[in-house]
Amino acid sequence: MVGIETMMSLFATAVVLALVPGPDNLFVLTQSVLQGRWAGLMATLGFSTGLIFHTLAVTLGVAAIFQTSHLAFTLLKIFGAAYLLYLAWRYLRMPMIEPGSVSIPPLEPWQFYRRGIIMNVTNPKVSLFFLAFLPQFADPQAGSVVWQMIVFGLLFILATLLVFGGLALLAGAVSPWLNRKPRLQRGIYWVAALIFVVLAVRLMLAQPA
Repeated sequence: MVGIETMMSLFATAVVLALVPGPDNLFVLTQSVLQGRWAGLMATLGFSTGLIFHTLAVTLGVAAIFQTSHLAFTLLKIFGAAYLLYLAWRYLRMPMIEPGSVSIPPLEPWQFYRRGIIMNVTNPKVSLFFLAFLPQFADPQAGSVVWQMIVFGLLFILATLLVFGGLALLAGAVSPWLNRKPRLQRGIYWVAALIFVVLAVRLMLAQPA
């Protein structure tokens, strides 16, 4: 059985990693600021669902494919980059909400959830990270390594939920004030679009380590 010290060490490391600026937490921040805290929370749930995929991929050895197959790695990152560019285009086309005007119908919660899943699953670097990170805490003498990988993945997901959820709540507090500032709102839309473009370029330049 996995020791409590090992689980606490992994959880603490996961919390620190979740706080490091990256594509996922930047996405949660922008969604929360622009669309409200529920958008960020649903995106967080989407990312967490994607992490379940990566946990299973590592547990079953599927992630190793991306380490050995250049074609599989390239195709997945192209799809992910294309989706990020699509989101950037959506924000560039988003109209401003004038104070007192009829607001734009908000997206459904499942749409933010879906975006989170797609962004996370289509980033092959996450699987490669899990492939390198999770086994460091495994101990063959502590029982089934497969179950240890699943436990470690769930702990990482819990840390992500707590950190990203907190970021969504904090950033979401700005959203009502932002909706009363149309010009600032337009600037944030452009900044969000730029962030997605940068993340798309960064993903395209990623190489399997």
